[in-house]
Amino acid sequence: MSDTPTSAQPSPYQQFGGHEFFQALVADFYAGVAADPGLRPMYPEDDLGPAADRLRMFLEQYWGGPTTYSDQRGHPRLRMRHAPYRVDADARDRWLGHMRAALDARGLAPDLDATMWKYLHSAAYAMVNAGFLDQ
Repeated sequence: MSDTPTSAQPSPYQQFGGHEFFQALVADFYAGVAADPGLRPMYPEDDLGPAADRLRMFLEQYWGGPTTYSDQRGHPRLRMRHAPYRVDADARDRWLGHMRAALDARGLAPDLDATMWKYLHSAAYAMVNAGFLDQ
Protein backbone atom coordinates (compact mmCIF):
# COMPACT_ATOMS: atom_id res chain seq x y z
CA MET A 1 0.00 0.00 0.00
CA SER A 2 1.39 3.39 -0.96
CA ASP A 3 1.73 6.36 1.39
CA THR A 4 1.15 8.71 -1.53
CA PRO A 5 -2.19 10.51 -1.20
CA THR A 6 -4.60 10.11 -4.07
CA SER A 7 -5.86 13.14 -5.91
CA ALA A 8 -9.46 11.95 -5.88
CA GLN A 9 -11.30 12.67 -2.64
CA PRO A 10 -14.17 10.38 -1.71
CA SER A 11 -17.61 11.88 -2.23
CA PRO A 12 -19.76 12.64 0.81
CA TYR A 13 -21.86 9.64 -0.28
CA GLN A 14 -18.80 7.43 0.11
CA GLN A 15 -17.71 9.13 3.33
CA PHE A 16 -21.11 8.45 4.91
CA GLY A 17 -20.87 4.77 4.00
CA GLY A 18 -22.58 4.54 0.62
CA HIS A 19 -25.79 2.69 -0.10
CA GLU A 20 -25.71 0.67 3.12
CA PHE A 21 -25.62 3.83 5.24
CA PHE A 22 -28.52 5.48 3.45
CA GLN A 23 -30.55 2.26 3.38
CA ALA A 24 -30.19 1.86 7.16
CA LEU A 25 -30.79 5.56 7.89
CA VAL A 26 -34.03 5.61 5.91
CA ALA A 27 -35.22 2.25 7.26
CA ASP A 28 -34.80 3.45 10.85
CA PHE A 29 -36.43 6.79 10.02
CA TYR A 30 -39.51 5.16 8.48
CA ALA A 31 -39.82 2.74 11.39
CA GLY A 32 -40.40 5.84 13.52
CA VAL A 33 -42.76 7.43 11.01
CA ALA A 34 -44.85 4.25 10.80
CA ALA A 35 -45.65 4.50 14.51
CA ASP A 36 -46.16 8.27 14.59
CA PRO A 37 -49.84 9.31 14.53
CA GLY A 38 -48.92 12.85 13.51
CA LEU A 39 -46.84 11.87 10.49
CA ARG A 40 -48.25 8.57 9.27
CA PRO A 41 -51.31 10.20 7.61
CA MET A 42 -48.96 12.18 5.34
CA TYR A 43 -47.98 8.93 3.65
CA PRO A 44 -51.11 7.76 1.80
CA GLU A 45 -49.60 4.50 0.58
CA ASP A 46 -50.39 1.49 2.77
CA ASP A 47 -46.79 0.41 2.42
CA LEU A 48 -44.12 2.96 3.37
CA GLY A 49 -41.63 1.13 1.13
CA PRO A 50 -42.09 3.37 -1.93
CA ALA A 51 -41.68 6.54 0.17
CA ALA A 52 -38.58 5.05 1.79
CA ASP A 53 -37.12 4.21 -1.61
CA ARG A 54 -37.74 7.76 -2.84
CA LEU A 55 -36.10 9.34 0.22
CA ARG A 56 -33.12 6.99 0.05
CA MET A 57 -32.59 7.66 -3.66
CA PHE A 58 -32.91 11.41 -3.10
CA LEU A 59 -30.40 11.46 -0.23
CA GLU A 60 -27.97 9.25 -2.10
CA GLN A 61 -28.08 11.54 -5.12
CA TYR A 62 -27.87 14.72 -3.03
CA TRP A 63 -24.69 13.50 -1.35
CA GLY A 64 -22.96 12.44 -4.58
CA GLY A 65 -24.18 8.90 -5.11
CA PRO A 66 -26.17 7.42 -7.96
CA THR A 67 -28.54 9.70 -9.88
CA THR A 68 -31.36 7.17 -9.72
CA TYR A 69 -33.76 9.65 -8.15
CA SER A 70 -33.56 12.14 -11.03
CA ASP A 71 -33.38 9.37 -13.60
CA GLN A 72 -36.73 8.03 -12.36
CA ARG A 73 -38.50 11.15 -11.08
CA GLY A 74 -36.89 14.20 -12.64
CA HIS A 75 -35.92 17.27 -10.65
CA PRO A 76 -36.55 16.81 -6.90
CA ARG A 77 -38.81 19.90 -6.52
CA LEU A 78 -39.14 19.14 -2.82
CA ARG A 79 -41.46 22.00 -1.88
CA MET A 80 -43.80 21.23 -4.78
CA ARG A 81 -43.90 17.52 -3.92
CA HIS A 82 -44.72 18.31 -0.28
CA ALA A 83 -47.28 21.04 -1.06
CA PRO A 84 -50.32 18.71 -0.85
CA TYR A 85 -49.48 17.93 2.78
CA ARG A 86 -49.90 20.24 5.76
CA VAL A 87 -46.37 20.53 7.08
CA ASP A 88 -46.44 22.67 10.22
CA ALA A 89 -43.93 23.11 13.03
CA ASP A 90 -45.24 19.99 14.80
CA ALA A 91 -44.81 17.82 11.69
CA ARG A 92 -41.36 19.30 11.10
CA ASP A 93 -40.30 18.58 14.66
CA ARG A 94 -41.67 15.04 14.56
CA TRP A 95 -39.84 14.42 11.26
CA LEU A 96 -36.63 15.79 12.73
CA GLY A 97 -37.03 13.67 15.87
CA HIS A 98 -37.27 10.45 13.87
CA MET A 99 -34.42 11.49 11.61
CA ARG A 100 -32.25 12.42 14.61
CA ALA A 101 -32.85 8.97 16.13
CA ALA A 102 -32.03 7.28 12.82
CA LEU A 103 -28.88 9.35 12.44
CA ASP A 104 -27.81 8.68 16.04
CA ALA A 105 -28.12 4.95 15.37
CA ARG A 106 -25.55 5.25 12.59
CA GLY A 107 -22.74 6.37 14.92
CA LEU A 108 -21.07 8.70 12.43
CA ALA A 109 -17.93 10.62 13.18
CA PRO A 110 -18.90 14.00 14.69
CA ASP A 111 -17.98 16.03 11.60
CA LEU A 112 -20.01 13.80 9.29
CA ASP A 113 -22.92 13.75 11.72
CA ALA A 114 -22.90 17.55 11.91
CA THR A 115 -22.79 17.87 8.12
CA MET A 116 -25.72 15.53 7.62
CA TRP A 117 -27.73 17.04 10.48
CA LYS A 118 -27.22 20.58 9.21
CA TYR A 119 -28.67 19.58 5.83
CA LEU A 120 -31.60 17.60 7.29
CA HIS A 121 -32.45 20.39 9.72
CA SER A 122 -32.39 23.00 6.96
CA ALA A 123 -34.45 20.82 4.61
CA ALA A 124 -37.09 20.15 7.27
CA TYR A 125 -37.50 23.85 7.98
CA ALA A 126 -37.78 24.58 4.26
CA MET A 127 -40.72 22.17 3.91
CA VAL A 128 -42.93 23.99 6.44
CA ASN A 129 -45.95 25.27 4.53
CA ALA A 130 -48.62 25.72 7.22
CA GLY A 131 -49.22 27.13 10.65
CA PHE A 132 -47.85 30.61 10.12
CA LEU A 133 -51.13 32.44 10.73
CA ASP A 134 -53.40 29.75 12.14
CA GLN A 135 -51.74 29.34 15.54
